[in-house]
Amino acid sequence: MVLWLMNRSHSSVTDWGLTHVSVGPHDVVLDVGCGGGRTVSKLAAKAMQGKVYGVDYSEESVAASTRRNAHEIAAGRVEIALGSVSQLSFPDGMFDLITAVETHIWWPDLPSDLREVRRVLKPSGQLAIISEVYKGARARTSRVAEIYARRTGMTLLTPDEHRRQFTDAGYSDVQIVVEETKGWICATARS
Repeated sequence: MVLWLMNRSHSSVTDWGLTHVSVGPHDVVLDVGCGGGRTVSKLAAKAMQGKVYGVDYSEESVAASTRRNAHEIAAGRVEIALGSVSQLSFPDGMFDLITAVETHIWWPDLPSDLREVRRVLKPSGQLAIISEVYKGARARTSRVAEIYARRTGMTLLTPDEHRRQFTDAGYSDVQIVVEETKGWICATARS
């Protein structure tokens, strides 16, 4: 039920965030923290001759994402696996695009994890982090998240802190886009 609600509630912010990146028809894409699999499905619809991978540290999420993308998995266009952003089981330079929707706020070691993500990006590959909360946003959801961040283990960053984290991890062409009325943020960068 929680995964179904996540798929439903994150759909609009995902659609908005994906407008800030390009997904080519032959791209190899990774969705980190694939949850219920809706983002994987959206990415597979854009990378029609490419391949989309999803990883999540939750067995329940892997199962749900696998069910949601069963047709694309059977066609060899999608793979879903259990895994952690801290130690991705992919070779260096594999992906054209990596997405993380509503997950980076939970990553165990954000600076190190951003470097691990960069390791598996192709040269000039793109990372897109999309979230409906960020530190300092005026939207109610973000304000509530800030109040409970310490108790829940969330790491909320301001737009400038996002930029600094990307830059410190070795990314270039860092772009930060916010939708202030909703409290959404999309941070993109190149490896």
